[in-house]
Amino acid sequence: MNFTGNTSTGDKVSCLSNPAAYPHSPERVDVVETHMSWVFLAGEIVYKLKKPVYYDFLDFSTLKTRHEAVLSEIRLNRRLAEDVYLGFKALRQTGNGELTLEDHGEIVDWLVVMRRLPDDQSLEAAILNDALTPGDVSKFEALLCDFYASLPPETVRPDDYVGRFDLEIGRIVEVLTDPQLQFGCANLEQVLSDFAVNFEQAKMYLAQRAKRGHIVEGHGDLRPQHIFLTDPPVIIDCLEFNRDLRLVDPFDEVAFLGMECALLGESRVFPSLVDGLASALGEVPSPALLAFYWRYRALLRARLSLLHIVHQPNRTPGKWRPLAQSYVALAAEHEVMNRMQAVL
Repeated sequence: MNFTGNTSTGDKVSCLSNPAAYPHSPERVDVVETHMSWVFLAGEIVYKLKKPVYYDFLDFSTLKTRHEAVLSEIRLNRRLAEDVYLGFKALRQTGNGELTLEDHGEIVDWLVVMRRLPDDQSLEAAILNDALTPGDVSKFEALLCDFYASLPPETVRPDDYVGRFDLEIGRIVEVLTDPQLQFGCANLEQVLSDFAVNFEQAKMYLAQRAKRGHIVEGHGDLRPQHIFLTDPPVIIDCLEFNRDLRLVDPFDEVAFLGMECALLGESRVFPSLVDGLASALGEVPSPALLAFYWRYRALLRARLSLLHIVHQPNRTPGKWRPLAQSYVALAAEHEVMNRMQAVL
């Protein structure tokens, strides 16, 4: 089978934006650009095309690496959304240069194929519409607890686990304090100082989590827009491109989800998740560990928000700086302590 990679991304996007490209003949195609993909909402079916990009944490630069990532995305996401990920499809180029989803021609790229989920049933939509119920939380909480309880422990050296955070925290501080970005967050210095103290307090607990086998291959990007309150609930968009970033403490992941829900204005999710997970795993985490995970995730998201300004300055330029400031606010001492008191 011949693979080629010479067709431009613009040509691929143009082809896949056309309803006539699809065998099921959708009435329209809505196109969404993300940081690493183009998503084509073709009626009830979704096709995802990965951008040919390379960063220090992922490699989509070749047809081969994109193909591998497509296969990984399907395999990993079927753990929490088995019937959503339908498979994959080759995008081909015929002898006359036309692009097609039919089964003839030379392969120029690979697409993830998914069943489309209703936008208004995402956890994010439920929070923003003030429609989230305790029953909704219980359902996806049960899904997550069963998922984490079923995962085998991963072997991660304690020093390596702590060192991973040490390295990432250095990157966080470097970006948030970069004078060229002119972040201008008034309480940033105090937040980073409090976080440094919290990290020192948490190092012992972090090492214990790795030593006692509490690190698993989780989701890696557990956010409200990836959880759908369907019957049964499903969770999509696992971080497929870097296994190291999926090796997590379950309490780290639910702190991330709880923090993102709080950003949207919903504070009930975090304590419920921690309580449910503690019961499912038979362990209660220390307050210092939970506080660290919360702060780390908030400041990491602040860093990534600012990096959007660097990597894609022309895409929604007014969004990222205020968003980064909101994440820093969630990492502030009083905010974290309020959350921890609600949990413990």
